[in-house]
Order: sequence, then C-alpha cells, then structure tokens
Amino acid sequence: MTPPLIRPAVAADAAALAAIYGHHVLHGFGTFEEVPPSAAEMDQRRLAVVEHGLPWLVAEDAGRVAGFAYAAPFRPRAAYRYTVEDSIYLAPEAVGRGLGRALLSAVLEACEAAGLRQVVAVIGDSRNAASIGLHRALGFAPAGVGGSVGFKHGRWVDIVWMQKALNGGAASPPTAPGLTLTGH
Repeated sequence: MTPPLIRPAVAADAAALAAIYGHHVLHGFGTFEEVPPSAAEMDQRRLAVVEHGLPWLVAEDAGRVAGFAYAAPFRPRAAYRYTVEDSIYLAPEAVGRGLGRALLSAVLEACEAAGLRQVVAVIGDSRNAASIGLHRALGFAPAGVGGSVGFKHGRWVDIVWMQKALNGGAASPPTAPGLTLTGH
C-alpha cells in the first residue's frame, strides 16, 4: 500500500474540503456547525489560516483528497499568539487507515517549527473515541470537558478539551515572535 501524500492544501482542493467537512456537519458531532459551507467558503477559511503562516494540510490518497487538518489561531487577542487550535476531518472511507495520525503529526511538526508553545484540541462530543484516542496517542493531555454546551441532531453534546505543549511549553519564555494577532 502506497503511503498517502501529505501536502499543503491549495485552492483546487476547495470542493474536496467542502465535501469532507460537509459530511461531518450533516452527520457528526466533531463540528457544531449545522449548515455545510460552500467550497468558496472553505477556501476562504483555508486562506485565513495560511495567511498566519499556519499549516492547512491534506492527505492525498490515490490522487484524491481523503482528509485535512490545520492549526488556526486559538483566539484573536495578542496574548494568545503562541497558542493554536487544531482541527482534523477525514472522508468516511478514509477512517481507520492512519491518515489522521499522519495529518495531525505533520500539523504538530509545522507548529513546533514555527515556535508555537501550545496546541489546543476542542473535540466535539465526549463519545468521539477516535479523535480523543488520536490526540492522546500524539501526546495531548485531557484539559477538561464542557458538558452539554451544544445541541445538535436532537441531543446535547459535550466538548472535550485536550492540550499539548510544544517547544518546552510554559517552562521558559518564548523566543519566536508568535502569531500576529489583531485583538487587544
């Protein structure tokens, strides 16, 4: 089996990104969105991430985009400039084949190379064993649960917070400039 190609997402991937994410919007709890965004909207979201110098990566398998992952600014305030939030979504047929681990590992490597200090995962649904397990396997630690903070598909849904320190975390002051954020 040929390993997937992990590469930066480009504008031509927008339809695939929208299809993969749209599936999770309509059928899952990993996102609390309820209306799938268009391909154009997904590309705008991609551009907003890469304009910060952050990774938005795809896993290409047999010439098709089978999943994507990215790190986005955690919050807009300047003091958060060393912290990002990760997101990862796979096409339904790509689950269980190691693509999620490959994608998230590559995102974490890019964040570490950028001098970032913390990565936060806000996982939709405390029943999402696959995402919780993936994050735990890659060194994320539980940081809390927000109980019943969303209502989707006829039920209350939790969020699970997990966190991973990079580059020594809070053990020393940062040496890299961090993200440029506009909030005060």
